[in-house]
Amino acid sequence: MAALDLHIDDIGKRFGAIDVLRGICLRVAAGEFVTLLGPSGCGKSTLLRIIAGLERADQGHVRAGGRGLDAVAPKDRDLAFVFQSYALYPHLSVHDNIAAPLVMRELSSLERLPVIGALLPGAIQRKRSIQERVRQTSGLLKLDALLERRPSALSGGQRQRVALGRAMVRKPKIFLMDEPLANLDAALRIHTRGEIARLHKEMETTTIFVTHDQAEAAALSDRVAVIFGGELRQVAAPADLYREPVDLDVARFLAQPFLNELAVAAPIGGGLMIGGSRIIIRDALGSGLAGTLAFRPEHATLAEKDHPGALPVRVTRIEHAGIDAHVFVDAEAGAQFVARISAERARSLRDGDNLGLTIDAEQAWFFPSNGSRQRGDHSGAA
Repeated sequence: MAALDLHIDDIGKRFGAIDVLRGICLRVAAGEFVTLLGPSGCGKSTLLRIIAGLERADQGHVRAGGRGLDAVAPKDRDLAFVFQSYALYPHLSVHDNIAAPLVMRELSSLERLPVIGALLPGAIQRKRSIQERVRQTSGLLKLDALLERRPSALSGGQRQRVALGRAMVRKPKIFLMDEPLANLDAALRIHTRGEIARLHKEMETTTIFVTHDQAEAAALSDRVAVIFGGELRQVAAPADLYREPVDLDVARFLAQPFLNELAVAAPIGGGLMIGGSRIIIRDALGSGLAGTLAFRPEHATLAEKDHPGALPVRVTRIEHAGIDAHVFVDAEAGAQFVARISAERARSLRDGDNLGLTIDAEQAWFFPSNGSRQRGDHSGAA
């Protein structure tokens, strides 16, 4: 199926006195998979509904393939919406649930009748076409063996695949997905997102996916658009977004599961002293700005307490997470940090152990209070 590009231009939306979306601009290439990522209430689902035509924007425009959609009814926008709720017809089989959009669009009310419909010219051919499209779609989704079952006889993952099939069978130019995996358990969520990735690769349909789950966004997306408080903060490929968050809100939200933060006074000569280690902050020379030093647990190293340049810390808690473990430590002046280490290394640690903590300055960020970010450049022992 041919895909369309999507242009979102200066979209704004208010509910009463509340600005839900403010000046959202986004370009999505034909065939691209873009995820709208953000916390609950940030406006990402509202933006998706505006694209679908289910909500009207107070300002701005939506275009697909160069065609303005602002005055186009939802049913005529050539897109399909997959909701968090499966919204299947409980009295219909899997086959009939998938076929339902085609039956409603392509058959008249008389042609849908079981006896009279068979006598009307052209109805038989259209019904055969619907059957073939259902067969093709069920094959892609591996639902062939389930076509005669009803939703009550399906697992959560199977129901979600039926919901996807009902959207796919129309061969839309754009897919919109509003947290379609939220109702699944952890293992099934991982499996189903793999299925979505496979289908997107095969179909190459433009897809806008909404989630608050960073792992889903990273696993599925060509690019991720991060929304906070109705504002689009950053758009980037998942790896770039993780490495180069534009501000502290984005860095915090993308932290899995923790972000280390330390309030610091204005850098002197572009450097910060952390314990006995000097961290050089690129472009901070003469800035005179206070701010926050941030780094992820995987960029903190636990060493012996007398390790040169290390910050003295004490272990307060260890969380085991399979192959890794997160070690929580307290430093002087009440600062708390988390380091991610191997499960094997964690077996040798105990609460109360006195250690040293060092920071990989290449992976540390300095967020000045004015919001502009500098990246850690290099480090060395004092």
